[in-house]
Amino acid sequence: MAMTYNEDQSMLRDSARDFMKTEAPVAHLRKYRDMDCKDGFSHDLWKQFADMGFTGILIPEADGGLGMGHVEAGIVLEEIGRNLSPSPFLSTSVVAVEALKAADKAMRDRWFPGIIAGETVVGIALEEGKKHHPEKIALKAERSGNGFKLSGAKQFVVQGSSADMLIVAARTAGAAGETSGSTLFAVDKDAAGLSIDAARTVDSAMAARLDLNGVEVTADAVIGDVDGGWAVLSKMLNAGRTGSAAEMVGVGTGAMDLTFDYLKQRKQFGRVIGEFQSLQHRAAHLYGEMEMARSAVLKAQNFLDEEDPRAELYASVAKAKAGLACSLSVREGVQMHGGIGMTDEYDIGLYMKRDRALAEYMGDIYFHADRVAQLNGY
Repeated sequence: MAMTYNEDQSMLRDSARDFMKTEAPVAHLRKYRDMDCKDGFSHDLWKQFADMGFTGILIPEADGGLGMGHVEAGIVLEEIGRNLSPSPFLSTSVVAVEALKAADKAMRDRWFPGIIAGETVVGIALEEGKKHHPEKIALKAERSGNGFKLSGAKQFVVQGSSADMLIVAARTAGAAGETSGSTLFAVDKDAAGLSIDAARTVDSAMAARLDLNGVEVTADAVIGDVDGGWAVLSKMLNAGRTGSAAEMVGVGTGAMDLTFDYLKQRKQFGRVIGEFQSLQHRAAHLYGEMEMARSAVLKAQNFLDEEDPRAELYASVAKAKAGLACSLSVREGVQMHGGIGMTDEYDIGLYMKRDRALAEYMGDIYFHADRVAQLNGY
């Protein structure tokens, strides 16, 4: 297993780094935050993602995509995190694509072209409680004629208010808490009985609460098998957890770079504060933690691409380790900046906000630490 990038991956990293730095830096986030953008991201930028080939990075070549893997998707996500670039890449081009790979040809032909072109946004409607518990699906899908009728609520649906389609996890059999009996549905944003309540998250992105009141879908809306949605959902979760971990590595690295630059500029007692040994020790420790997190994420990405059964375990290892390292980075960044780090004048506070939003996405540090223990038999 390669724990470094090959030549093509290094070229992709350089391309993504230059693109994000030029077209979607932190100033871009500030612009759309200050204008109170209803979607939380630029649709023009999303089309630029498509022009760069990023949107179809995980879509198979047979379906018009690039047919690359999670290592490559993670490279893009890390640069998104480093620059706090607002985009629907994680939910649409990673998690939703992973789900749609299991769909029939008609559904793939309907949604993949729009994703590849940067014209389609997909929201993932999974969460129902205050914390991440993917097996506790209670939203009901009852047989109705040639299809199903969906009733229930979802929350923390990232990009849910701007999505063209929503992938909804529902229960067709069994009870909440069971992995069997769940089914995934592709629900159009304009479906009758669907209400969407948008809310801005702490990092200035947009999420939504969904209420489904007897939303009717045909049998063609099913992704994968009826009652067998967990098989597809598990792949989505592994992709989303590893992807969000990669973005957290980017966020942590971006915060670390900001902090190191500040240590080289700020003077106290006639000396640059980066010369103080106590701060040097903290900086060295932070650098080591970020590199360990990057290695954990890369290992999880490789396992996903190789379809290794250990991917599930290492997706949680990656999310937990990236969460710890990123949290350390933003906290140390604010502290080493001093009081000014708490103001909006400096960007370090924006990195802390993105860290908090990503930390909750598909399971926080504690969820995944517990999951790692369980998967290891404890």
